[in-house]
Parts: sequence; structure tokens; C-alpha cells
Amino acid sequence: MNIQNYINGEFVNPIQDNWLVNYNPSIGEIYGQIPNSTQGDVALAVEFAEKAFPKWSQTSLEERSKILLKIADLIEENLENLAKAESVDNGKPISLAKTVDIPRAATNFRFFAHAITQFASESHETVGENAINYTLRQPIGIVGCISPWNLPLYLFTWKIVPAVAAGNCVIAKPSEITPMTAYLLGEICTKAGLPNGVLNIVHGLGNQVGEAIVSHPKIKAISFTGGTKTGAQIAKIAAPMFKKLSLELGGKNPNIIFADCDYEKMLATTVRSSFSNQGQICLCGSRILVEEKIYEKFKKDFIKKVSELKVGNPADESTDIGALVSKEHLEKVKSYIDIAEIENGKILFGGEKVVVDNCENGYYLQPTIIEVVDNQCRLNQEEIFGPIVTLMSFKNDEDGLSLANDTKYGLSATLWTNNLNRTMHFSQQLKVGIVWVNTWMLRDLRTPFGGMKDSGIGREGGFEALRFFTEAKNVCIKSLP
Repeated sequence: MNIQNYINGEFVNPIQDNWLVNYNPSIGEIYGQIPNSTQGDVALAVEFAEKAFPKWSQTSLEERSKILLKIADLIEENLENLAKAESVDNGKPISLAKTVDIPRAATNFRFFAHAITQFASESHETVGENAINYTLRQPIGIVGCISPWNLPLYLFTWKIVPAVAAGNCVIAKPSEITPMTAYLLGEICTKAGLPNGVLNIVHGLGNQVGEAIVSHPKIKAISFTGGTKTGAQIAKIAAPMFKKLSLELGGKNPNIIFADCDYEKMLATTVRSSFSNQGQICLCGSRILVEEKIYEKFKKDFIKKVSELKVGNPADESTDIGALVSKEHLEKVKSYIDIAEIENGKILFGGEKVVVDNCENGYYLQPTIIEVVDNQCRLNQEEIFGPIVTLMSFKNDEDGLSLANDTKYGLSATLWTNNLNRTMHFSQQLKVGIVWVNTWMLRDLRTPFGGMKDSGIGREGGFEALRFFTEAKNVCIKSLP
């Protein structure tokens, strides 16, 4: 199936008529083509976005909200088709796409449809001066949104919806590895009555389309989710152009387990936080740190639980772990298993490629548990982004906190304890943007999302996203005497 760019409300071929192949990772075969767009395609999208902006920016909040709610309804009405497309394109279990990815995309539209009607500005009476200061929150203009392959529609909508809700026009680039649901969203947006030019979707490679978006002088803000190295390159281009930047980058998240936790709840959740979406979630707890007194028990029980996970065809409802997103990514993830042997890591479970019936050429890997003794090993310091977790023990609170913070990343952490003082202390001292206590991946969309250190800059979610996609303007009016 050939997909097309979505520019000015229409589906169009790339200007140079060049194409990229799109693979189904579950069977390792080509199943379509996508535009290999270039700077010219981005320039065309910007031209139409520029024409659409004056009217869209002045469209009432009620009308914007109404359109976004209609899109949410249409996503829900097309749940089955979108989930199937996501599973085929990405390799994730269809059960995950149906229960998480596609419903969350609809929720993103519904949330910001309501949030924009509650997004308030500030006013201040300047006593003694007979003056009032108030703040306008005005849309930026044309913004660029670049999303990753791991949660394709989920994260694509997470970026574009607040931008559109705030009155901007968007040039969006989904990952070239997983473009299908973004393409299908264009159809839904047209059906819902989103005006032409408000959302433009340009497909292609990061070093062509992505760079063209980042470097275009009329695109004034960039929201990017992806790898830390790519984020650094984006900042290098965008910063001298004084663009606003929101960068959600890599993670190497600690899962810190104390003996006083609710053990069974912790164990079940830790299996999920380790291997959901084949471990291809930036928030997965890839470093499992366990208090010494329960370490051996946890190790035994965790291996047993993980051994029960089914690696299989993503189209099978009973599959727990599907295919990795591409052959190249499978080889990259597998290389870390080889690194484990060099670094004296002990493979406790997994580590092998899996051949699935009727999907023999698919990109499957066993969930893998590796015991390490040095937190400075590459397995604990580098983002693997696959179904691999490491285990380490720690002695006490101070040791556990030190190990948790001892990486260049600072996206999230999960803490398992029923000690209130410990909870308060760790929540304050963990150098991360998100702390989950006795849970994982429980999100309230009103809260800020983002990381510290090499995990990025800025925050998304709730009013933080609406602030990012608007410019604040102070107005001071002094009354005459």
C-alpha cells in the first residue's frame, strides 16, 4: 500500500516522486511505500500552513474544541482498523494497540479539546499606579512536531493536538518506520472538518524531512521525541535560530524495589514495566535495583514470571511480546546481549532470537534478564530500548538512591516501598522528571511530562503543553487621572 503526504487537506505524492519501502516487522516483508519527501515538500506544507494560520488562530475556542472532539469520536469509531494498522506497522501486540495506543490517541484529542477552554491568562492590578497588567497567550504561528516509532499514533497526537488546540498550524513528521496511523489520521481530520492547512503531515527521513522542518525559518517551535543524539543535533540547528524547543529524549530508568513493598503487586507490575511494547517505551524500568534482603527471592520469582510471557505473532490476541520494530533495531538490541558477556554480565533468562510459526522472518527476541555487578557497565548506562533489563542488588537507602541517580539520563523512576519517609525522601532526591511510587505508567494528562539531564528539556502535557505552543505577551494599561 502506498501512502501519501497530507498537505492542505489533500493527499499528495512527494514532489520528486521518490519513495521509501515500509516493512511489516512481524513477517520481515515489505508491505507498502511511503513518500521520500525533501525540503521542497516541507516548504509546500509551510506555504499552506501560513495561509491557514490567520483564520485558524482567530477561530473561537468553542469551534476548535468541537472539531477536536469530533476527531476523538472518529478515532474511537475506527478503533479496530487503527489498532490493526498500528500492530502491522510497528510489530506490537494488537491487544496492546487496542487497549492502550489507539484509545490514548483519542484521549489526547478529547483532553486538549477541553483543556483549551480552561486555559486562562493572568491579570494583576498595580495598586497605587491606577494600572492593570494582563497577559495574552497567543499562538506562535507554524510549529514543527516530530514523533517516534515506538508509540506511533499515541505520541504523534500527544504533540500535534495541543499545538492545534492553541491555534497554531502544524508541520508534522511521523517516523518513517511507522507512518501508517498518521496517514490514516489525515483522513479522519478531513472528515471531522479540520480546516485545510492546519495540520500537514510530511513523510520521509529524519535527515531530510526532519532537518528541513527544524531549519525552516518560518517554523518557530519544535517539539521532538526521540534519541538523545538526534535531540542534540536538533538543538544545534534550532538554538541559533531562537526557536522554542521541547525535547523528550532517552531514558535509563531505575525500578527501585524495597523489601517492605507490596510484593505480589510489585512483581506483576515490574514484568509489565520491563517488557511492555517489547521494552520499546522510553519509560520502561530497564534497571531493576532490589534491596539485598529480598534479592534472591525476587530474582527467582521474576525469572519464572518472565518465562511465562508469550513471544508471538502480534495479530494473536494471546501474544504478550510481539516483534521489534525493524531488523536493524533487532540487531542493535541483540548486540547488547553480546556486550553482557564481555562485561561479566550473567544472562539469567532469554537472550535468543525467536522463530514464530508462519512469521519465520519476523524480528522477534526473547525477553532477557541480565544480572550485573557494576552500575557503570554499558548495559546500565546506555539506552537499549528493547526487551532487556538488568538486575542489581543494593544495601540500603543511600546505596539505592546513589545507584538510581548514577546515569546521564533522568526521565523517570519507579519506587516500591510502603515507608512514607523513604517515599518523601526519594521523591525529592531522585534526579528525574517523573516518579511513580507503587505503580508504573499511571498518567494524569494534566501533569507535566519530561526529563532532566540528557533526557531532554521542557515539559509536555496539560497546561505546560499549551504554554509551550503559545507566546506570552504582557499588556499594561494605566488609566488617566
